[in-house]
Amino acid sequence: MALAGASSSACLRRLNPLLFSAHRRPAWTPRRAARRFCAAAVASERDVFTSPEVAKSFDFTNEERIYKWWESQGFFKPNFDRGGDPFVIPMPPPNVTGSLHMGHAMFVTLEDIMVRYFRMKGRPALWLPGTDHAGIATQLVVEKMLAAEGIKRTDLTREEFTKRVWEWKEKYGSTITNQIKRLGASCDWSRERFTLDEQLSRAVIEAFVRLHEKGLIYQGSYLVNWSPNLQTAVSDLEVEYSEEPGNLYFIKYRVAGGSRDDFMTIATTRPETLFGDVAIAVNPEDERYAKYVGKLAIVPLTFGRHVPIIADRYVDPEFGTGVLKISPGHDHNDYHIARKLGLPILNVMNKDGTLNDVAGLYSGMDRFEAREKLWSDLVETNLAVKKEPYTLRVPRSQRGGEVIEPLISKQWFVTMDPLAEKALHAVEKGQLTILPERFEKIYNHWLTNIKDWCISRQLWWGHRIPVWYIVGKKCEEDYIVARSAEEALAKAQEKYGKSVEIYQDPDVLDTWFSSALWPFSTLGWPDLSIEDFKHFYPATVLETGHDILFFWVARMVMMGIEFTGTVPFSYVYLHGLIRDSEGRKMSKTLGNVIDPLDTIKEYGTDALRFTLSMGTAGQDLNLSTERLTSNKAFTNKLWNAGKFLLQNLPDRSDATAWDVLLANKVTGLHELIDRVSTSYDKFFFGDAAREIYDFFWGDFADWYIEASKTRLYHSGDDSASSMAQSVLLYVFENILKLLHPFMPFVTEELWQALPYRKQAIIVAHWPATDLPKNSLSIKRFQNLQSLIRGIRNVRAEYSVEPAKQISSSVVAAADVLDYISKEKQVLALLSKLDMQSIHFSELPPGDANQSVHIVADEGLEAYLPLADMVDVSEEVKRLSKRLSKMQSEYDSLLARLNSGSFVEKAPEEIVRGVREKASEAEEKISLTKNRLAFLQSTVSIPLFSFAGQQAQLYTPSSPIHTPWPNFHRIFPHSIHTTIPVPLLRPSGRFSPRRQKLRPRHRRLTFQILRSVVVPRQLLDCSPPNGNHRSHRANFMAVIKIVVVSSTSRNYLLPHLARSSPHTLPDSLPTASKTIVPFIFPAFKVSATSSPSRNLRGIYSSTKGSAPPRRGRALAWRHSVETALDGICE
Repeated sequence: MALAGASSSACLRRLNPLLFSAHRRPAWTPRRAARRFCAAAVASERDVFTSPEVAKSFDFTNEERIYKWWESQGFFKPNFDRGGDPFVIPMPPPNVTGSLHMGHAMFVTLEDIMVRYFRMKGRPALWLPGTDHAGIATQLVVEKMLAAEGIKRTDLTREEFTKRVWEWKEKYGSTITNQIKRLGASCDWSRERFTLDEQLSRAVIEAFVRLHEKGLIYQGSYLVNWSPNLQTAVSDLEVEYSEEPGNLYFIKYRVAGGSRDDFMTIATTRPETLFGDVAIAVNPEDERYAKYVGKLAIVPLTFGRHVPIIADRYVDPEFGTGVLKISPGHDHNDYHIARKLGLPILNVMNKDGTLNDVAGLYSGMDRFEAREKLWSDLVETNLAVKKEPYTLRVPRSQRGGEVIEPLISKQWFVTMDPLAEKALHAVEKGQLTILPERFEKIYNHWLTNIKDWCISRQLWWGHRIPVWYIVGKKCEEDYIVARSAEEALAKAQEKYGKSVEIYQDPDVLDTWFSSALWPFSTLGWPDLSIEDFKHFYPATVLETGHDILFFWVARMVMMGIEFTGTVPFSYVYLHGLIRDSEGRKMSKTLGNVIDPLDTIKEYGTDALRFTLSMGTAGQDLNLSTERLTSNKAFTNKLWNAGKFLLQNLPDRSDATAWDVLLANKVTGLHELIDRVSTSYDKFFFGDAAREIYDFFWGDFADWYIEASKTRLYHSGDDSASSMAQSVLLYVFENILKLLHPFMPFVTEELWQALPYRKQAIIVAHWPATDLPKNSLSIKRFQNLQSLIRGIRNVRAEYSVEPAKQISSSVVAAADVLDYISKEKQVLALLSKLDMQSIHFSELPPGDANQSVHIVADEGLEAYLPLADMVDVSEEVKRLSKRLSKMQSEYDSLLARLNSGSFVEKAPEEIVRGVREKASEAEEKISLTKNRLAFLQSTVSIPLFSFAGQQAQLYTPSSPIHTPWPNFHRIFPHSIHTTIPVPLLRPSGRFSPRRQKLRPRHRRLTFQILRSVVVPRQLLDCSPPNGNHRSHRANFMAVIKIVVVSSTSRNYLLPHLARSSPHTLPDSLPTASKTIVPFIFPAFKVSATSSPSRNLRGIYSSTKGSAPPRRGRALAWRHSVETALDGICE
């Protein structure tokens, strides 16, 4: 991150905490700053807040105390003081019976992020809360409560039962509301609504009457989803489908008038519905049954009832036998076929799930009991063909759990086509925007193919349908729609006389009917003069789950346009479902349900909210404890950053220091503010969260705070220290503002701890956007970051001890070096470099080939000497060993993949896993080989030409393959050694086996610069005219020495010439200090050779010593053996 000032480019550089011009001490030592700020700001006399100075970490138990303080201060109510258009979100009303689950946590988090952001932006923000009466769910809960008391609902009158429900609501109805508050929801609770409130009930009745007056509501008998246990119709949303084991039954239907062989076999999962068959259908292109089309079939066990055999393209000839029985009274698809073809409809089921009189002998039997009995009778009458296991898609009641029965029932319906047309136009004209956009297609498809809406429910709890019937008249012909019983009676008396008697329809309206009016009924509609309706309708955003786009969102759009003439909101933001870490839907059956309240206790509300906000609009989010743990750590990191800041601010009594501090405005995070604000405006909350997270953790915590320590503790310059404090404070307070909508509790706690904050962060002004930026400052700081990251990466790669300081050469252009050199302290502190060993140059160092080269950025490089970081010999050994192990594992994986039986027989996911492991292993092997090659390439072997030509340098370009992976040995520089050398008579001979000879010794001193053992073929050494047995050795030892004294030189060189003549120039040097490289045979490798043993001596193996030679030459060999033996050990 870069910092830019407000006045001039020079000022910009001074304000940057990494660009401060300063006196710097030649060396710094870590020491803690004195505690300069002790008093924490307290928001109220009740000590609501706790400062990071007195608390090790943020205490989650403070969250409820902070929330109550917000609410008591009236911060949740819309404030018009700053002007601006209102920002309004109607909360999706949770069921009054509900208990908080992750779905609630998701919508609360997202909606609270929106309202907190726009509140800080200065717009009057209203988040309007409320709960739904949840007709079926609430009635079921109270019925169970009564059952525990031994009371049935039917034992009570309707009024007595509803009274008990209201009592339950008053006692338990606030549970879900309190749980939502626990999530930090900043709703205006003074405007909380309940769908059965008097005002909302009046709106529901008004909507019904107006729709009926326009001819859009009618009554009729149609196929609905029927719940036998609840004794009511249910909406499609309240039906859940589950895969369950069942059977497919094959039954003979004889063809009327045919022989005994003329029959058709049908396959059905519900044989008990055959009593409702009205036809047998086949595909018109199915030649198997073409001869039967137009004839009649006999329905089994119905005493000869005949049904027509028809042809229809709906029939799938591939399913079952290709013959379909049409039972329109008990199957939605059959119902539509019957309506299309004009077939009659037979209902064989009572509302309690038993068969009726149409089933004959089976009348009164439960539907599942009848299924078993019927099949048994079919077997006895030889009409059963077979029964096969089959997986069924069973519809079950979301509330009661029983199997839903498609049933013909008289209900109230709304004609949807005219309403849907207006809702479609709203999206087409851009009056309504659906986010993400892909859901527009789903929205359009559903409205284009919409069906009439069944709005009646056979319950006692809910909005009573405002329809009254005339006693003694048929319901279908004589009924009155009115806004009240008094109005209905007046209309009835006007039509039928004063003596007329009326009674109200016992059914209630679908809960979704009242929910469809939620955006405007909660604001006072149908009374358009109410101030809330004037100020806050239409709403700005409707946020909800994508799974109720049609059931609720589309209906609100239709009703809003119909009754107010305006789309009820401008945006629809759809979130996905919360799944477990494996992507499975949470359910009690799987045991993977995560309770939000338990999560809050363990991780805190802020961590949960931040985790949920990281998803993408419309996509499901996999929730895992790993994510929660990570974001809990983020909360702690934020807290610790606040603690560091408070401990390094000036004393609160130092008014002058604080005047300077609060006056400085540094704009180093302005790019972040712009990006985050744009993401908020576009509802890209996941992007905003990631931007803030990365900036705080990656820039502020890792760079700002660490770099500021060089100013606060080691600069010796009060102005630099003060400026660092100013930067830290300014950046931190703006981070808190940006983060507050996501993590309201910890940000408010930290905000209240900052001195001279006169307002709560919840109502603080959002950071300004489009502030000036300094691109040069940004580029320079990025250069420094890249350089430090590169050095850190190399240290990690070579496993350099964290506390070890290493040297470095920084190479760059002059202008870059000027900036980097000024930040030498920061570079040293954050890269763990030795301050005295950091060199800046425009050219690479002389030992570049012995260093790790880092390209940090264009025109910015660094060289880190290998010798400072790693023992190259040991590192080569370690890497070679690891490479050998990885290669074995890789070969094993390839063997499995090359095995035909494994690939063909193993499960696909197992094979895929092995392939992935092999690919990963191959990549690791490649990386290890590259690193090993680099380490070996740093070994330079100087070789002289043997014809007096110029010396050459040999550098291996690839790993040297020996029987032992680490045999390419690199020995340390500058080893001083002295060896005893026998002094022999010129004519004498010497053999180590002749113990009687006692040669004299002379101590010769020389310095061994480098020693390495390499394969002979790399050195291209030919046997020197057969003078000695070096041709038997396939590994050669190379030693580079400095002969210190002229005596040693004069004595050694002649014998060196005999021992290894091919290593020397034609004429021997005569200088008093001479650098001499030479080569001599090391050992011969066999399959059983031991490297440690072979290294100990030259020609010392028991498998054939050198033959007797002249004593001086042999003595020299033994002397060098002694030197090598010490080095190799």
